Amino acid sequence: MDDDSKPAIQHQRRVNPKIHEVIKKEVIKLLDAGLIYPISDSPWVSPVHCVPKKGGITVIENEDNELIPTRLVMGWRVCIDYRKLNDATRKDHFPLPFMDQMLERLVGNEYHCFLDGFSGCMMAIFHDMIEETMEVFMDDFSVFGDSFSLCLSYLDKMLKRYEDNNLVLNWEKCHFMVKEDIVLGHKISKSGIEADKAKVDVIAKLPHLTFVKGIRSFLDHAGFYRRFI
Repeated sequence: MDDDSKPAIQHQRRVNPKIHEVIKKEVIKLLDAGLIYPISDSPWVSPVHCVPKKGGITVIENEDNELIPTRLVMGWRVCIDYRKLNDATRKDHFPLPFMDQMLERLVGNEYHCFLDGFSGCMMAIFHDMIEETMEVFMDDFSVFGDSFSLCLSYLDKMLKRYEDNNLVLNWEKCHFMVKEDIVLGHKISKSGIEADKAKVDVIAKLPHLTFVKGIRSFLDHAGFYRRFI
């Protein structure tokens, strides 16, 4: 925490009954897991938000009669607005892995397993496996291998360590022994990296931009796929 920082108390914004139940269930789950505990006199208070959470994949036909793999909105993701707290916190000098380098290492393998965890920053637990048999990005895990048996053995080792550290996976978002999948907005397979067509369709259907904010948003999307432009 920076020495000259001052605590900020941000009150919870009003939410509709449906979202209120989502937040209540998430808080109870975190309490039961021992990740949070009740406190009434904290100098820092941050509001909670809910955003759509995508889960399984289905195939949708677009306007050009192309079949596009698309992630479905399966529920809500509870997020805490820590922006004021982050502004007052000293920055962590341990960086996230470069996404493009991570995706390049996944390409060229016959089989992949994509798993979703409930907590991030697992680099220390899997330090001897990263870049060799698996990749970690926040709470997303990717296990890969040149053959079915090899990928299966790597998956077994990874799950054993996951169990030894009492970690939990979100099975609804896990895909095992697949030859292609959508990873961080990119389609990954043995043949290479492709842009997620569902995301490309969204960009193509954007209305004509008339405000600076809209132009910045478009440039962010375009920059995400700069390798394909």
